[in-house]
Amino acid sequence: MIVVGIETSCDETGVAVYDSNRGLLGEALFSQVAMHADYGGVVPELASRDHIQRLVPLLDQVLEQASLTKQDIDAVAYTNGPGLIGALMVGATFARSLSYTLNIPAIGVHHMEGHLLAPMLEEQPPAFPFVALLVSGGHTQLVDVNGIGQYELLGDSVDDAAGEAFDKAAKMMGLDYPGGPRIAKLAEDGTPGRYKFPRPMTDRPGLAFSFSGLKTYTLNTIQAAKQNSDLSQQTLADIAYAFQEAVVETLAIKCRRALQATQHKRLVIAGGVSANKMLRDRLTSIAAKESATLFYPRPAFCTDNGAMIAYAGCQRLLAGEQEVDPIQPKPRWPMEALTAVET
Repeated sequence: MIVVGIETSCDETGVAVYDSNRGLLGEALFSQVAMHADYGGVVPELASRDHIQRLVPLLDQVLEQASLTKQDIDAVAYTNGPGLIGALMVGATFARSLSYTLNIPAIGVHHMEGHLLAPMLEEQPPAFPFVALLVSGGHTQLVDVNGIGQYELLGDSVDDAAGEAFDKAAKMMGLDYPGGPRIAKLAEDGTPGRYKFPRPMTDRPGLAFSFSGLKTYTLNTIQAAKQNSDLSQQTLADIAYAFQEAVVETLAIKCRRALQATQHKRLVIAGGVSANKMLRDRLTSIAAKESATLFYPRPAFCTDNGAMIAYAGCQRLLAGEQEVDPIQPKPRWPMEALTAVET
C-alpha cells in the first residue's frame, strides 16, 4: 500500500510517501521558523496561510522523488489533531479533497501517535512493549506502549511542556525562537556547576512533570545577575547550561522510574526535544543502568514531519480503518482514546 502522509499541525508543512512493502519513498518539509521568529512564537493565522501555499508543491516534490504519479497513491493520511485548529483544517481539507478526487481512502492520524511511531522508520526499530517519552513544545508525556493504539499514560506535564519551557527561557536570555536549539548551542560554552537549578517534582513519587517553577527560577537567576552587573555572555552560557541540565535530569529521573515501574527493557524518545544531545546521552546512560535499550528517530524525524504521519496512517489503513465522517479536526485529542490495531 502506497500512502501519502500530510502534517500541518503547527508551523511545519510535511509531506511524505510511504510504501508498506518498500518503506519510505520520499519526504519533504518546509519549516516556518524564520517567519515566526520575528514574533517570538507561532502566529496561528500566518501558519495556516503558509500551509496552503506549500502543500501542492511539496506533494509534487515527494511524488517526483518516489517516481510516482497521483494515480499511484493508494491512500492518504493526515494529522487530525492535536494542534492549531486552522492549521489542522488546511491539512485535513487538502487530504480529504485528494482522497475524493482519486477515490481512495483517507485517515486522520493522531499527531503524538505519529511521533511515538517515528522510530519505526529506522533500520533497527523498537519492538513492543516499550516506555515512550514524548517531549516537544506542546507535550511532555510518559506512555506505556504495548502495541499500536495500546497506550497507557503514565505521566503528563501539569503546566508547561519541556519544549515550551525551553522557548520561554530562551526568550528571557534574549535568544531567538525556537528556544531549544538556541539554548543547547549557548550551553556548549557554559560552565558546569556554576549554577544548580532545581529538578521539579523529583523529590516525590510519581511520573508527572512541571516546568513552570524552573522557568521562574531561571528568570530570577537572570534578574539577580543583572542587579550584580554580571549578565555577561559567559554568565548567560552558564545559565543556559544549568537550565538544560535541570530539564534533562528531570526527564531522565522520570524515565528511569517508568522503566522500573513497567519492567520494560526498551525506552523510546520522540518529539522535537528528543533531538537534544545532552538528553540522548543522559537517557542512554539511564537505559544502560536498567539493562534497557534507547531508541529514537533520526534528527529530521524528531520535529514534525510527514513521514511519521504516513507510517502511522499506513498501519491503521492496513488494519482496515478509514474515515467516512465529515472532516472533524481535533485540537485536543487524548491519545488513550485511540483504538488498538491488531498485528
